[in-house]
Amino acid sequence: MEKRLYKSRTEKKIDGVCGGIAQYFDIDPTLVRLICALFCLFCGTGIVAYIACVIIIPREPI
Repeated sequence: MEKRLYKSRTEKKIDGVCGGIAQYFDIDPTLVRLICALFCLFCGTGIVAYIACVIIIPREPI
């Protein structure tokens, strides 16, 4: 079976992007959220990347 990246329906705070990335890499969603927050605070590119992911990554099928 092919592994695909989806936004999570269960592990979500805003839109499920970090939860979906965590499911894809089989890691803790809190760790992904922390990394995303650090990129937003220190690089400024995290916000743009998150918005792009919200638009591009499809919702997990039911």
